[in-house]
Amino acid sequence: MTEELMTIRQMCEAFDVTARTLRFYESKELLAPMRQGQKRLFTKKDRARLTLIMRGKKFGFSLEEIRQLLEMYHMQDQQETQLKTTYELAQKRLAQLVKQREDLDQVIKDLQDQIAWGFEFMRSKNISITQSDE
Repeated sequence: MTEELMTIRQMCEAFDVTARTLRFYESKELLAPMRQGQKRLFTKKDRARLTLIMRGKKFGFSLEEIRQLLEMYHMQDQQETQLKTTYELAQKRLAQLVKQREDLDQVIKDLQDQIAWGFEFMRSKNISITQSDE
Protein backbone atom coordinates (compact mmCIF):
# COMPACT_ATOMS: atom_id res chain seq x y z
CA MET A 1 0.00 0.00 0.00
CA THR A 2 1.66 3.22 -1.12
CA GLU A 3 0.56 6.52 0.28
CA GLU A 4 0.83 9.82 -1.45
CA LEU A 5 3.85 11.82 -0.33
CA MET A 6 3.90 15.60 -0.41
CA THR A 7 6.87 17.92 -0.76
CA ILE A 8 7.37 20.87 1.53
CA ARG A 9 6.05 23.17 -1.21
CA GLN A 10 2.88 21.09 -1.58
CA MET A 11 2.39 21.12 2.21
CA CYS A 12 2.83 24.89 2.29
CA GLU A 13 0.19 25.33 -0.41
CA ALA A 14 -2.23 22.80 1.09
CA PHE A 15 -2.06 24.22 4.62
CA ASP A 16 -1.29 27.88 3.88
CA VAL A 17 1.90 27.84 5.95
CA THR A 18 5.50 28.72 5.18
CA ALA A 19 8.37 26.30 4.74
CA ARG A 20 9.93 27.96 7.76
CA THR A 21 6.86 27.05 9.81
CA LEU A 22 7.09 23.41 8.76
CA ARG A 23 10.81 23.29 9.58
CA PHE A 24 10.07 24.91 12.95
CA TYR A 25 7.41 22.29 13.73
CA GLU A 26 9.90 19.63 12.76
CA SER A 27 12.51 21.12 15.12
CA LYS A 28 9.92 21.05 17.92
CA GLU A 29 9.26 17.36 17.19
CA LEU A 30 5.69 18.01 16.08
CA LEU A 31 6.35 16.69 12.57
CA ALA A 32 8.79 14.04 11.37
CA PRO A 33 8.85 14.02 7.56
CA MET A 34 10.74 11.37 5.65
CA ARG A 35 14.02 12.44 4.08
CA GLN A 36 15.38 11.85 0.62
CA GLY A 37 18.73 13.58 0.85
CA GLN A 38 17.86 17.20 1.66
CA LYS A 39 14.28 16.77 0.45
CA ARG A 40 11.48 16.47 3.03
CA LEU A 41 8.56 14.22 2.15
CA PHE A 42 5.38 14.40 4.19
CA THR A 43 3.13 11.38 4.66
CA LYS A 44 -0.58 11.12 5.32
CA LYS A 45 0.30 10.87 9.02
CA ASP A 46 2.24 14.15 8.80
CA ARG A 47 -0.74 15.81 7.14
CA ALA A 48 -3.07 14.56 9.88
CA ARG A 49 -0.66 15.82 12.55
CA LEU A 50 -0.38 19.23 10.85
CA THR A 51 -4.18 19.45 10.73
CA LEU A 52 -4.27 18.84 14.49
CA ILE A 53 -1.44 21.31 15.10
CA MET A 54 -3.26 24.02 13.16
CA ARG A 55 -6.50 23.32 15.02
CA GLY A 56 -4.70 23.39 18.37
CA LYS A 57 -3.05 26.71 17.52
CA LYS A 58 -6.40 28.13 16.44
CA PHE A 59 -7.84 27.26 19.85
CA GLY A 60 -4.86 28.77 21.65
CA PHE A 61 -3.03 25.66 22.84
CA SER A 62 0.73 26.05 23.27
CA LEU A 63 3.00 24.11 20.95
CA GLU A 64 4.22 22.11 23.95
CA GLU A 65 0.64 21.15 24.84
CA ILE A 66 0.03 20.14 21.23
CA ARG A 67 3.24 18.09 21.14
CA GLN A 68 2.31 16.27 24.34
CA LEU A 69 -1.19 15.52 23.06
CA LEU A 70 0.16 14.18 19.78
CA GLU A 71 2.64 11.94 21.60
CA MET A 72 -0.19 10.44 23.67
CA TYR A 73 -1.53 8.86 20.49
CA HIS A 74 1.15 6.19 20.76
CA MET A 75 0.16 5.05 24.25
CA GLN A 76 -1.30 1.58 24.37
CA ASP A 77 -4.68 2.59 25.81
CA GLN A 78 -6.63 3.15 22.57
CA GLN A 79 -6.14 6.91 22.89
CA GLU A 80 -8.07 7.07 26.19
CA THR A 81 -5.37 9.20 27.85
CA GLN A 82 -5.08 11.42 24.78
CA LEU A 83 -8.83 11.97 24.58
CA LYS A 84 -9.26 12.66 28.29
CA THR A 85 -6.31 15.07 28.39
CA THR A 86 -7.50 16.85 25.25
CA TYR A 87 -10.97 17.20 26.75
CA GLU A 88 -9.60 18.62 30.01
CA LEU A 89 -7.30 21.08 28.21
CA ALA A 90 -10.16 22.15 25.92
CA GLN A 91 -12.44 22.78 28.90
CA LYS A 92 -9.74 24.89 30.57
CA ARG A 93 -9.06 26.82 27.36
CA LEU A 94 -12.76 27.47 26.83
CA ALA A 95 -13.04 28.88 30.34
CA GLN A 96 -10.06 31.18 29.62
CA LEU A 97 -11.62 32.38 26.35
CA VAL A 98 -15.00 33.05 28.00
CA LYS A 99 -13.23 35.05 30.74
CA GLN A 100 -11.29 37.02 28.12
CA ARG A 101 -14.51 37.78 26.27
CA GLU A 102 -16.18 38.95 29.49
CA ASP A 103 -13.18 41.16 30.28
CA LEU A 104 -13.20 42.57 26.75
CA ASP A 105 -16.96 43.23 26.90
CA GLN A 106 -16.40 45.19 30.13
CA VAL A 107 -13.54 47.21 28.61
CA ILE A 108 -15.71 48.01 25.58
CA LYS A 109 -18.58 49.15 27.80
CA ASP A 110 -16.23 51.31 29.91
CA LEU A 111 -14.74 52.91 26.80
CA GLN A 112 -18.21 53.55 25.35
CA ASP A 113 -19.21 55.22 28.63
CA GLN A 114 -16.08 57.40 28.57
CA ILE A 115 -16.69 58.40 24.96
CA ALA A 116 -20.32 59.28 25.73
CA TRP A 117 -19.20 61.32 28.74
CA GLY A 118 -16.56 63.12 26.64
CA PHE A 119 -19.09 63.84 23.90
CA GLU A 120 -21.61 65.28 26.35
CA PHE A 121 -18.92 67.34 28.10
CA MET A 122 -17.68 68.84 24.83
CA ARG A 123 -21.25 69.49 23.73
CA SER A 124 -21.93 71.36 26.99
CA LYS A 125 -18.87 73.54 26.23
CA ASN A 126 -20.09 74.11 22.65
CA ILE A 127 -17.11 72.25 21.23
CA SER A 128 -17.98 70.94 17.79
CA ILE A 129 -17.50 67.19 17.38
CA THR A 130 -19.09 64.52 15.29
CA GLN A 131 -20.36 61.39 17.00
CA SER A 132 -19.60 58.01 15.46
CA ASP A 133 -22.40 55.50 14.89
CA GLU A 134 -20.25 52.59 16.18
